[in-house]
Amino acid sequence: MLKQLFLHAPTAMLLIDPVNNRVLAANQRAKKLFALEKMDLSEYSVTQFFPECIDKLLLFTQQVIEQGEAWCSELSIQIAGENTHIEVNAVQMEANILLSCENSFVTFGRHFKAVTEANYQSGFFHWNKNETVFEEIERQNQLLLSAVGDGIYGVDSQGNTTFVNLATEQILGWKRSELMGKKIHDVIHHSHQDGSDYHVHNCPIYCAFHDGAIHSVDDEVFWSKEGKPIPVEYTSTPVTENGLLIGAVVIFRDITERKRTQAKLLKALKQVDALKSRLEMENAYLLEEINADFNHQQIIGQSAKIKRMVHQIELVGPTDANVLIIGESGTGKELIARAIHEVSQRKGRPLVRVNCAAIPAELFESEFFGHVKGAFSGAVSDRLGRFELADGATIFLDEVGEIPLQLQGKLLRVLQEQQFERVGESTTRNVDVRVIAATNKDLKQLVEQNKFREDLYFRLNVFPLHSPPLRERIDDLPLLVQHFVHKICLRFNQPQPKVSLAQMQYLEHYTWPGNIRELENIIERQVILAKSDKLNFEFLAKEEKQNNSPVNRHLQSNLMSARQHKQLEKNNLEQALTHCRGKVYGDGGAAELLGLKPTTLMSKLKKYGIKRLEFV
Repeated sequence: MLKQLFLHAPTAMLLIDPVNNRVLAANQRAKKLFALEKMDLSEYSVTQFFPECIDKLLLFTQQVIEQGEAWCSELSIQIAGENTHIEVNAVQMEANILLSCENSFVTFGRHFKAVTEANYQSGFFHWNKNETVFEEIERQNQLLLSAVGDGIYGVDSQGNTTFVNLATEQILGWKRSELMGKKIHDVIHHSHQDGSDYHVHNCPIYCAFHDGAIHSVDDEVFWSKEGKPIPVEYTSTPVTENGLLIGAVVIFRDITERKRTQAKLLKALKQVDALKSRLEMENAYLLEEINADFNHQQIIGQSAKIKRMVHQIELVGPTDANVLIIGESGTGKELIARAIHEVSQRKGRPLVRVNCAAIPAELFESEFFGHVKGAFSGAVSDRLGRFELADGATIFLDEVGEIPLQLQGKLLRVLQEQQFERVGESTTRNVDVRVIAATNKDLKQLVEQNKFREDLYFRLNVFPLHSPPLRERIDDLPLLVQHFVHKICLRFNQPQPKVSLAQMQYLEHYTWPGNIRELENIIERQVILAKSDKLNFEFLAKEEKQNNSPVNRHLQSNLMSARQHKQLEKNNLEQALTHCRGKVYGDGGAAELLGLKPTTLMSKLKKYGIKRLEFV
């Protein structure tokens, strides 16, 4: 019987253990009020329901323990993120405490109804007492409104302010007396954040007492007394009386900190995306480094010119000075640039290579500086440029003489100020880039012909470095031949043939117009053709003799032999592949450049033993 009385008591009742902070028992109303869903009530702590007033709860339980019973109306519980003010009667039961809890709004309504009915029955004689009751009602209303942390204000059907709580004053800076009776839209909600007019007919707050619906907005601004926009989220709830809409109650919250946190998060995500894009491109470059088909570790040679060049590399490498490498095609200018990078303090980052001769004129700026989405047709996403990718590293501009004149001014700015803008945006970006340039052209002559900016030439030519042609370093031929024979045979997985002194003389007497690249190609061809363990280079003497014969010299400007024509065609094909970086098919490919069908070009490459992958 007693258990049934407890379970079906008209108030929410909890039996708690104050020492161990545990709920021991609860009746039906308590389970509903506190949203108790677990079967084992001891899994709930008492304090978890009073996060906002734990200090008051501790004082209240202490009072019960000392006096045996107590009453409190200052506690509030938090269920599903919502605060509910409650009144609590408590008595001590041995080591435990029995709580009888009721919603303050419910008890207040009962009290108000009881007092109102009693005074109504007493008639006019008790009118003065009724005034006291209404004053008490007003006082309790104000206490409840002041206890809420969110801003709350009311408006009538004309938009005039009817009440304002303390939080509204604190958030917006307006005093209650400055808002009461005034059209609050004109005071705090008159403009959008961008300053544009916010017409009252478009205001969701006013809509609430016109259409009778609840309107919630999660990102607008109210204006403070200082004229500053305060980001808020708010809900406007209509108020009715006898079925008529008489106004609205607005509850709002300052979301400044939340928006600040969101902005930081978005900025961090953009930085992560930018870093991800940069790492992906760097990984692609590192993969190129791994697959690159040349010697990373050393420059081969012991001739005086090579020793002098290596000494210059050791001098300029550790500095950040710009270097201009000058030399004929095929002399290994990129290998020199790599050697400079590898002895610099920037060697921890990849060397970013740009073949200026292979970039279409209209894409130079995008390739160098990057672009943003929508900057031009085909720009479907943001893209980092080579200079941005080389931030903190070294960029190698091969064939720098091919850069269009109209772009040279922007390149000069990067070299002088280390600043640039992506195509399609106005944000200035700062970089720290060292520039190594290379050319097989006479840049001084291009300056005189107004095809190259003089100030850019001087900026690039801080430390000129000459890459000697093979004919000027014949002493290095034995070492170079040994290196290429070993590398090619290793790639072909076949025994390494020998080169006799007699055959070496044929190599030494040849003038090598194609330099190191021609030497490597000839050795590769002879390794393939070799029928024994020895390589043969006698054909070079015949070519050299034919090229230097009196008849050939006399007719050189007018006629050429079939062999010369083939060599010319082969050289032309190699130059086209170099210009297109090994690309044969599609726009910007060698086939399009030469005006040939791709299948025809592939046949010619096969005929001359030219491997397009060597030019990638």
